Amino acid sequence: MFSNPAFTALPRPEKHRRYREIALVFLRLGLVAFGGPAAHIAMMEEELIQKRQWVTREQFMDFLGATNLIPGPNSTEMAIHLGFARGGVLGLVLSGVCFILPAALSVLLFAVLYSQHGQVKGIVGMMDGIKPVVMAVIIQALLRLSRSVITRPLAAGVAAGVIGLNLLGISEIPLLLLAAICVMLYKNRDRLAGRLAALPLLSQAASPAAEIAAKAAAPALGASALFFTFLKIGAFLYGSGYVLLAFLESEFVTRLGVLTNQQLLDAVAVGQFTPGPVFTTATFIGYLLGGFGGAAAATAGIFLPSFVLVFFLNPLIPRLRASKWFSAALDGVNAASLGLMALISVKLGLASLTGWFPILLFAGAFLALFKFKVNSFYLIVAGGVLGYLYQLVF
Repeated sequence: MFSNPAFTALPRPEKHRRYREIALVFLRLGLVAFGGPAAHIAMMEEELIQKRQWVTREQFMDFLGATNLIPGPNSTEMAIHLGFARGGVLGLVLSGVCFILPAALSVLLFAVLYSQHGQVKGIVGMMDGIKPVVMAVIIQALLRLSRSVITRPLAAGVAAGVIGLNLLGISEIPLLLLAAICVMLYKNRDRLAGRLAALPLLSQAASPAAEIAAKAAAPALGASALFFTFLKIGAFLYGSGYVLLAFLESEFVTRLGVLTNQQLLDAVAVGQFTPGPVFTTATFIGYLLGGFGGAAAATAGIFLPSFVLVFFLNPLIPRLRASKWFSAALDGVNAASLGLMALISVKLGLASLTGWFPILLFAGAFLALFKFKVNSFYLIVAGGVLGYLYQLVF
């Protein structure tokens, strides 16, 4: 059931040729994958459908739809789906690893430089210039997503409710589960006519998850603790990669107290500055808290659920995409994710926009993104250069 019959029937030389092709294609895509998940997926569509014809357009859209039903980074999961379709189980592993590797190594390099910023003074100024631009990029993503997510009063109510409950101290994972269950039940209420007595049992289902989430990670942050903390995040994180901010702030700033808001924003800035998935922010944080072993453990933890989920989901995609239950649950998760994104954006904005220079950079980046549609990568590079120059002058 969990194999690729078309690939299995190929002769050995053709299999090996495909393995090499998968590795080289996704290494190259990983090296140039700037601009966020939408840009990454557009690159894959151009390279693998129009140019190489690995899959049909219908199959590609099926994979894209499936990535929205499961937690994890969409563009990485698309790479894994495409590798599975082209090269079976080994193709699945090769595509994901090769797409992630350039980003993880780039982030690790910046983490090493950042941790030694006493000797690399330019890093501090560069980060000060990048952070306001990152805030503008996050707000742009938030506004763009809101147009497709907040289309009905129900979604707006879920987003507002999640913000209020999070401010009262309820963590992200129980809120996402609760939003999924509530919207799923509401949108399928006609199907549940005559069985309303079952609803209290369903509403209690979020309690064990909340208890597990509260006990999941110990204060000690060795490699194993980092692995399991990021494994939990990777297994539950829906929506855009920017929702990762809410999870990281809750785990490492609020609950464990091992990072400051400034360090968190620096980590996200590096994830934006480098190619590939923004989830490699985990590599940066893992290095800061646990050296090279911590970086490897955090990276493996946050991406492992994507490999496992795609492996099991790929053969089930047609039925899942047609399910009204899963579709409704996803609507609830997306609305909740948007609310969490809005809340963390306000928190990080208050931490980063503290003087005339960062406010000016933020305003300039915001204008460039919305009016002139400048690629966010170029703005982040420009922010880093201006921050470095500002440090030299002032």
